[in-house]
Amino acid sequence: MKIEHIAFNVKHPLDVSDWYEEHLGMTVVKKMTTSPYMTFLADDSGKTMIELYNNPDAEILDYANLHPLMVHLAFVSENPEEEKERMQKAGAVLISDDTLEDGTRLLMMRDPWGLAIQFCKRAHPMLK
Repeated sequence: MKIEHIAFNVKHPLDVSDWYEEHLGMTVVKKMTTSPYMTFLADDSGKTMIELYNNPDAEILDYANLHPLMVHLAFVSENPEEEKERMQKAGAVLISDDTLEDGTRLLMMRDPWGLAIQFCKRAHPMLK
């Protein structure tokens, strides 16, 4: 099986989408401008997507108050220090900055709406 997407029910999907496009380089695959604002964004590999929407049939999680280890969206980062500075300028908030024993660097941040986003520079890449 191949993962197509992971979905997030959020309060302001179009604003979140615009921010992810501008600051994370994600590309719109499909964007609805009417409720429930289903928006599919692809990463730069074009093989994985996230879906953002606002569907009143389901609860919107309080992402800002969830521990980031409960749910986070992780991105590969070649330069975590640069990402940290760039994301903070774009309104993200730093949660943690860790270097593991093997040299892996993990930055955990929150986007401006509270969803945890992680930037990973793995000592040994896990995906090709």
